[in-house]
Amino acid sequence: MDLIKDVVVKPLKIVPDDRGYLMEMMRRDWPEFMGFAQSYLTVCYPGVYKAWHYHKKQHDHFVCASGMAKVVLYDSRPDSPTRGKVNVFHMGHLNPILLRIPVYVYHGFTAEGGQPAIIVNYPTELYNYAEPDEYRLPHNDPSIPYDWEVKHG
Repeated sequence: MDLIKDVVVKPLKIVPDDRGYLMEMMRRDWPEFMGFAQSYLTVCYPGVYKAWHYHKKQHDHFVCASGMAKVVLYDSRPDSPTRGKVNVFHMGHLNPILLRIPVYVYHGFTAEGGQPAIIVNYPTELYNYAEPDEYRLPHNDPSIPYDWEVKHG
């Protein structure tokens, strides 16, 4: 897949043993590490679309820690060489990755496979309760060329 400019994808390694498994999600010695201000998890129920929004100040770093999520990015940046490009990532237990989402890139996600998707995020900025760095559109906004419905057939 041709990635949107400044998007970074890092495959994550699952280390199983007799007790279960371990998966490192972020380390400061990785080249993908930009520092982060906080971490949080967000849960998406099946049939729900958490879309669209972008940030002017913060980069997001998503890891789907449970279930499967379809994460979609749209580049609307006027000066970007990938303006108008859409990237779709199926991430979670079947595809453990760290996904860096740059500033000004719209993003959203939905759960796949009939189970909730739990995403851990490491944003580079603290959430400002008084002035959130979030700029939103509805999940079906016609200005973004993406249809969230599953393609059957």
